Amino acid sequence: MHRYRSRRSHPSRRPRSGPGPRRGAAVCLALAALAALGTGPGAAPAVRTGAPPATRTGPGAAPVTGPRTGPDPLARFAGQRLRWGGCPDQPGAPAAMRCATLTVPVDHADPAKGTLGVAMARIPATGRKRLGSLVLNFGGPGAPGIEALAADPKSFADLGESYDLVAFDPRGVGHSAPVSCGGSLDPDPGTGDDPAAQLAALRAVAARCARHSGPVLPYIGTVHVARDLEVMRRVLGEEKLHYLGFSYGTRLGAAYAAQFPHRVGRMVLDGVDTLTEPLDQQALATAEGQQRALEDFLRWCTRRAGCAAGTNTRSAKEHLNALVARLDAEPLTGGDGSPFTGKDLVAAIAGALYSEESWPALADGLATAERDGDPTGLLVLGGPAGPPPPQTGPATGHQVPADNPAAALVAVNCADDPDRGADKASPAAIEKEIESRAAEFRAASPLFGPHQLKTVLSCYGRPAGSGYLRAIDRPGAPPMLLVGTRGDPATPYRWTEETAARLGSAVVLDYKGGGHAAYFHSGCVRERVNAFLVDGELARGTRACPAGE
Repeated sequence: MHRYRSRRSHPSRRPRSGPGPRRGAAVCLALAALAALGTGPGAAPAVRTGAPPATRTGPGAAPVTGPRTGPDPLARFAGQRLRWGGCPDQPGAPAAMRCATLTVPVDHADPAKGTLGVAMARIPATGRKRLGSLVLNFGGPGAPGIEALAADPKSFADLGESYDLVAFDPRGVGHSAPVSCGGSLDPDPGTGDDPAAQLAALRAVAARCARHSGPVLPYIGTVHVARDLEVMRRVLGEEKLHYLGFSYGTRLGAAYAAQFPHRVGRMVLDGVDTLTEPLDQQALATAEGQQRALEDFLRWCTRRAGCAAGTNTRSAKEHLNALVARLDAEPLTGGDGSPFTGKDLVAAIAGALYSEESWPALADGLATAERDGDPTGLLVLGGPAGPPPPQTGPATGHQVPADNPAAALVAVNCADDPDRGADKASPAAIEKEIESRAAEFRAASPLFGPHQLKTVLSCYGRPAGSGYLRAIDRPGAPPMLLVGTRGDPATPYRWTEETAARLGSAVVLDYKGGGHAAYFHSGCVRERVNAFLVDGELARGTRACPAGE
């Protein structure tokens, strides 16, 4: 589902598979789907107790939590000095990149609870026109920002002439007090078909996540990351926050604008997330978006010589559905001997739909799999893969747990869910709910709907969400630029319009093409975004960029 659906990984690279869950006609099917699912520079230490950093005078005078009377309890955090150094844990990073650790309170409402380190990276501006810092968030939740900037700084070279490009690993992610579930998020497979036993297994997974994640877990939601951004703005010495967020990063930008409207500078949100829909509705919307993107791909493929799905769009959809069922029954074998199932094929297709540039690779991968029984071309798009190797912080030697992206993804989505409450439903009631919604999800997409239905269980056994999204309503921030893509497979265009109306201070740029995060796919979009961020050019109302331009 969502984020990491998008939502959530670097939009210019292959996205990770989405989060999600709740249950279906057979509880065990949803549980099986769930499985698919320091002190030194760049290596922020875990949660600490003790006093905040020493105070200094300077740009940290404005209160973090908005206007107040009396002393600012967070002035000591705003007054800290960042110690910029090398980024040895990012071997491919540009030579100019420097890393540091920002100290923030675990709980902004009660700084005495301890502190944690937020890993940051900065590439200094290269031109004469200096506009300060531009903070970037590439998506997620659960995706480290430092790694994304190190891997693809050229996409922002034009902006980097005027801005210091700043990226960070949000709290709970990467080198910023990473959360973990101590291994796989899969529940115990030995629970059989008993719904009560399977729900108990999900609760056990949630309890394991709490044990391995430590004090940061209850404060991992986006509302807390937005408050970290405000500390970051002050420590960087910026009067306003200039910000470019993609996918999940748009949710973070909107949360910041809601809490600190008078500190918003030039803000662009691309691939706009919803601010109001609960996770199950987000999953349904994602299934619909993926289906639209799939049909766009099939229209293209069926006009191409050698399309494995045939020459007719309707029969091509039926062909893919049958292929998924066949691979679930008789998986192919990858080069490393691992099985390639129908679920893996769905993941590969979903990954390729994030960018129209991936369509030829998807078409070729499907043809090779059908003709030769070789899934290699599909594996690179999103098939089964072992966990990524742990990352090691250069100064502390602390490793980032291999399960951190998945653990953070679920934790943030559940914390942010505006419809989260205590789990009071019985196993029978939950199973009945999933059974009653199975047809709805399958109608949204026969291919993606069953996978997205698992979102109904994603947060079972976890604490209630913060509910902060309900409070975002015309925050009084200056005009922002929101970019929506008509064929986006992860964040439907209607979310762009809804978020613009909800923020009450947004201009919409309508990209008529496909893919996720138009900045990486459209020269027209990139030109207009850069013109706003660098020169402040922002026309009123809705503007459009044609597909392919």
